[in-house]
Amino acid sequence: MDQVEAQQDLAVRAKVSKPERQDKKPKGKPAAATDTKGTADTKGISPLPFVVLISLHLHYPGLTVSRSEDLAQWYSELLTKAGIVSYYDVQDICYILEPPLIFAWEEIRTFFDAKIKTIGVRNCYYPLFITRENLEREASHVEGFAAEVAWVTHGGKSKLEKPISIRATSETAMYKDFSDKIKSHRDLPLKRNQWNNVRWEFSHCTPLLRSREFLWQEGHTCHLEKSDADAEVLQILDWYAAVYEELLAVPVVKGRKTENEQFPGALYTTTIESFIEANGRAIQAGTSHALGQNFSRMYDITVEDPSPKADGEGPKPPLHVWQNSWGLSTRSLGTMLMIHADDKGAIFPPRVAEFQVAIVPVGLTARTSEADKQKILEETKNIGRTLSEAGIRVQCDTREHYSPGWKFNEYELRGFPIRIEFGPKDAAKGVITTVRRDTGEKGTIQISDGKAMASEVQALLDKIQSEMLERARKMYQDHIKYTSNWDDVVPLLNAKNVIRMPHCGDGECAELVKKETAEICKTENMDPRAPSMGAKALCVPFDQIELQENARCTRPACGKPAVNYTQFGRSY
Repeated sequence: MDQVEAQQDLAVRAKVSKPERQDKKPKGKPAAATDTKGTADTKGISPLPFVVLISLHLHYPGLTVSRSEDLAQWYSELLTKAGIVSYYDVQDICYILEPPLIFAWEEIRTFFDAKIKTIGVRNCYYPLFITRENLEREASHVEGFAAEVAWVTHGGKSKLEKPISIRATSETAMYKDFSDKIKSHRDLPLKRNQWNNVRWEFSHCTPLLRSREFLWQEGHTCHLEKSDADAEVLQILDWYAAVYEELLAVPVVKGRKTENEQFPGALYTTTIESFIEANGRAIQAGTSHALGQNFSRMYDITVEDPSPKADGEGPKPPLHVWQNSWGLSTRSLGTMLMIHADDKGAIFPPRVAEFQVAIVPVGLTARTSEADKQKILEETKNIGRTLSEAGIRVQCDTREHYSPGWKFNEYELRGFPIRIEFGPKDAAKGVITTVRRDTGEKGTIQISDGKAMASEVQALLDKIQSEMLERARKMYQDHIKYTSNWDDVVPLLNAKNVIRMPHCGDGECAELVKKETAEICKTENMDPRAPSMGAKALCVPFDQIELQENARCTRPACGKPAVNYTQFGRSY
């Protein structure tokens, strides 16, 4: 029985008019469900019949705007109404991460933690505070983060003699300690990772996507040989891509940052870049940095040269270690929601969904005897237990004071991958009815063999996971446009695309591409809802097509020989 049938059946059989505010829950505790006679009496008030009680809840309060109408409002409603975040009372830009989001983050943590431990990474935790002296030791690093650093200036009522910064990233907190720990080449490689939260100060916040405070992991490693450090950079990037594609069903492009966009103080930065179709913006999904020897020189992280000395050769100078750092944050979950959610609510990929299946009893009406109702409810619970024992995360919803229609809308909003309906008609046929959240497609599965039933449900979850990724991958690919014509760049941006164009590889030129395209946007008659920013250099994709012979940088004022295709776009 679908939602419309349930509503019609309730309206006819209960013979009551619909309440004026069907989108509101009744205040106080719901009345206890009784049989249809309604003979009990409490303080002179007769309880409502079961069918009347559930008829009060035909509509779950869902989203009031569509993605296409108002993306910002849609996203805000999605996060709060789907129970993903709650807002906090600090500056209106802090928020509480609710259980569905934390569950997904824990799945990421479990997956990634297992990967990095195979290469000898050990977890640790460093303090939240960093002294000004340590922070300012590396000039280019400080310059890159100066605007984002939050400072503590008072302890209680006393002003601190020296302000203390709250970590925006932990290079400057950890590397003095690394210098103390590493005494010999035998102490290498040293590989540490911490799961923590960080605080950045900036404006124009968007929950999860551009947040002042967020959860992340940050890895920091030291190596004797540059080749070992380089290999690790790429290995970590591959694992980040696996987090997005295997867990979150989000496609990414792997590449290397242009010089102007790389991590402050790094030798080079590799990145995975994703894309949000709704507003045509790219989003940096995770980064793995080769720091070279820059920080090891600043913090004097050295070891003796272990290579054998030639006869008569004097002492060799100490070697500065080669370092990496890499990080992934809860931005990943905001990206996942933006890509998969729709006007009905969230859509969680099965691998990170707190509950993969919601089971809803249906078809219980005024004509259903109490014995038959209890039989359906008990069988519903048995189905839930069978699936749970097979490792499927199930929520069995036998609440009697909400209609099936209310529950359908609730689980669509919350993004459960599969809804299972079970009622008298299903019981008579020996089946459950399955409904996919991502496509709305319905199907049936036989329940006579519990093990086989659970296997079919798991196979459906696996299919959903795979097809969500494939749809998102096609969407991304459809919005990657190649051009070597400067006049095409802004129109392609306005059409919500990312652009790959021949580029000279110079960081200053990449900055000028952003500046000059932003100026063009200001002078053109653009849609006022379109983002007015220019084309930022996102990455040099590892997957390159061959440049034409004598190809030149697409930016006319440059005209230097092109060395690669660089991906540009508007970005968070």
